Formats: sequence, structure tokens, C-alpha cells
Amino acid sequence: MAFLLVSSYLLLTHAHGAPSENGALMETLKAQVMLFSNKSEHYSAQVRPPGTNRRIPQTVIIGVRKGGTRALLEMLDVHPNIVVAATEVHFFDWDENYVKGIDWYRSLMPFSYENQITIEKTPGYFTSPQAPERIHDMNSSIKLLLILRDPTERVISDYTQVYYNRLESHKPVQLFEDIVIKNGALNTKYKAIQRSLYDIHMEKWLKHFNLDQIHIVDGNTLIKDPLPELQKVERFLNLPSRIMSSNFYFNQTKGFYCIRSDGRERCLHESKGRPHPVVNSTVLEQLYSYFREHNAKFYKMINHSFDWH
Repeated sequence: MAFLLVSSYLLLTHAHGAPSENGALMETLKAQVMLFSNKSEHYSAQVRPPGTNRRIPQTVIIGVRKGGTRALLEMLDVHPNIVVAATEVHFFDWDENYVKGIDWYRSLMPFSYENQITIEKTPGYFTSPQAPERIHDMNSSIKLLLILRDPTERVISDYTQVYYNRLESHKPVQLFEDIVIKNGALNTKYKAIQRSLYDIHMEKWLKHFNLDQIHIVDGNTLIKDPLPELQKVERFLNLPSRIMSSNFYFNQTKGFYCIRSDGRERCLHESKGRPHPVVNSTVLEQLYSYFREHNAKFYKMINHSFDWH
């Protein structure tokens, strides 16, 4: 996600403890399970706090890539009734993981109390042909979260991530325009463009889930004013309102919101919010024009519109 929200991952504790009867145990949970570590270590190596279990997620953030999924997950993790998987599991979109079975998937989840919701996020699910049916087979009544942003902005953010990854790996890079335009026309086969065709991907999800099971978070709004979008998610998940404006602060130096919890201030990793390239205006117009029809179909599909180009 390319939201200019924050600059280093949350690594320590929540803004709120567990319910009062489990307060001490939750502190143990935080220390032992390391909910914010974002490391790839397996949860099975961690100690199980009394009264907790690993549970299959009751909610999954299904995407979209470069839409703001990490920011959404970390911000929701402020809520005392939410625990989150530390890594992107890729269980439903990678065959090599799916064949390992549901018990393997559960083993990657954090410990939680009965009154807590476990959330996993893997942005690749939204564009995966297999993920909708596989998630439905696991739990047909599950609640799904989908965070989206202007599709053209998402394409540029997608390019930016790959660009910096290639630089760090000492691999050759190309200008955005050289990838997006081929032989004078828009390269609609470019994967980043394909990922922004929200109507095509959403159609697959609506074959398996009712629209009221999928809550769409406005990523463009989340970057400007996080609280209202998070309160909508609280209501969608039937959770008490616990996330407050005091949990967020605007970092003047960085130019975006960070998270305040339990007296500590935390931002996402520095790889988030990297500067985007300045794109040729003619190329931008070609992208806007291409996505316009797809956006209209998507708006009709979900009975809602966004302020996208």
C-alpha cells in the first residue's frame, strides 16, 4: 500500500488492554505472542496464555494490494477485541499453502480469547481466482474487509513498490510510462492495471458471498481522516466502539497519520509511503479513461460510488 500514513511497523502493545477480568492475561498475551512483531516466525513456538486458543479468522482483509491493507490492519489492532495475524499467510491464493490444510492455517493465527475477533490479511486474495470459493468453503458466513483506492493511484503505487524492490536487489528498472504504454497504446496486460479492475474481481466474490458480508473501506478517506472509516468497520463487525481519535496523530514531519497506543507512538515501516514518480499527464488521462467504465460497473455492483478519477 502506498498510503502516506506512517513509517514503521507497530511492534509493541495495544492502546487498550483485554477486558478487565483478563487484563493481566492479555499483558502476557502481548508479550508472548508478539502480536505486532510482523516476523515470519511460526506461532507454534510461542507460549499459549491461559484461557486462549488459536482460532480460524472470523474476518479476513482480502485486499487490495497497495490499497492500504497494512495500515487498516494495524489501526484495527488498537481495538481490544481484535487480534491480528502477524504475517500475510497466502493460504487461500497459494496452492502450495492451501494443500497444507486448515490446521496449518490455524497454527499461524495468534492466541485469542473467546470475545476477540481474529483477523488475517492477504492482499492477494482479492485478485485470486481460487480465494473466494476456498474462503467460502471454510466459512460461508465470514465477514470480509476490502480496502480500495483510486485505481490509477493504486497502479502507480504498485509500480513504485516494484521499482524500489528492484533497485534494492540491484535489478534493472523501467520508467512507469515505458511499462504502461506499449506501441503507443495502454498496456492493459500489465499486472498492476489488471489488479485495478475492481469490477472484474468483485464479480467473482459476489458469486460466493452476499454483498452485506463485504465491507469496503475507502482507502483515500482513510489516509485523510482514519477514525470515521474505522468506526464503520467496528459497526460492521458488531464490536463496541473503542477506537478513538486520540489513537491517531498527524505527523507533521512525515506528512501523514501515525498511531498512538498505550502511551507509545508507532508508524508503519519506512517502505510505506514512498514518493511516487511524476507521471506524464497524457498517460494519466489514458489510465483515467480506461478505468472510468470499469469504475462505473463497480459502483453499480456495490450500490455505492467513490470520488475517483
